[in-house]
Amino acid sequence: MDEIDVAELALSLPDIDPSQPSPARIYDFWLGGSQNFEADREAGRRAAEAMPTLVGAIRANRAFLGRVVRRLAESEGISQFLDLGSGVPTVGNVHEVAMETNPEARVVYVDVDQVAIAHARALLTDVPNTVAILADLRRPESVLAHPLLQQTLDMSQPIAVLMNAVLHFVPDSENPAGIVAAYVAATAPGSYLALSHAAPDLAHPGEQQQMLDDYQRSTRVPFINREPEVVAGWLADLEIQPPGLVTVDQWEPEPNATETPILRTYGVLARKPLSGHEDGSTG
Repeated sequence: MDEIDVAELALSLPDIDPSQPSPARIYDFWLGGSQNFEADREAGRRAAEAMPTLVGAIRANRAFLGRVVRRLAESEGISQFLDLGSGVPTVGNVHEVAMETNPEARVVYVDVDQVAIAHARALLTDVPNTVAILADLRRPESVLAHPLLQQTLDMSQPIAVLMNAVLHFVPDSENPAGIVAAYVAATAPGSYLALSHAAPDLAHPGEQQQMLDDYQRSTRVPFINREPEVVAGWLADLEIQPPGLVTVDQWEPEPNATETPILRTYGVLARKPLSGHEDGSTG
């Protein structure tokens, strides 16, 4: 057994059950992908029917990820990306966007869904400097110690940590703020954190709650909507970049982009300061 098997078997994941919907595969279905099972499609259809603005938010969120990666690669000179909760590979993957600007870009995808990682590894067979690892982002120490990550990323140099539409699956009892802080602490000054997060629907709270109750029963995964002020609190030691913490469709939208009503989902890009110490004091 090699070191990669040792790192990933530590998760003790159950066998894949195609009758059990998965957030990663439901997300793939909403984006029009094909790497999902009927149980995923059925759960996804019910959610979309309950909240007509949901799929618009999912697609706006995916577009937000692409714009963030493009800006980081083109304008900020970032060539290393750690995509946490990366999901099933689909159109506009991080390595594809980054490598349009820098063919030498390095990317590590992380997900706890075995199907997502299996498909990612098949896709990446001939892609240099890009790997997919089976790991739980809620265990930063395990992710950061994974041999494939250590072989691919130089953590002494700036990287971009991407947490796109994933922290709303982490309940407060599992300390999402601490998880964010752990990844930021492991990065070099000048690194970036990009994240997006679902928020409560102020106009249709009852419908949203019914949709979430069904989604959580189906997937057996918690889903916590949080207001942007909560997310901003996780970024207190970072420099939030323009245009700030805004809905994903308003984060540097493409020129002439068509406005579509979306379920409230916020996105932000923040930078780890170049000066000062990890404890927050200045030198």
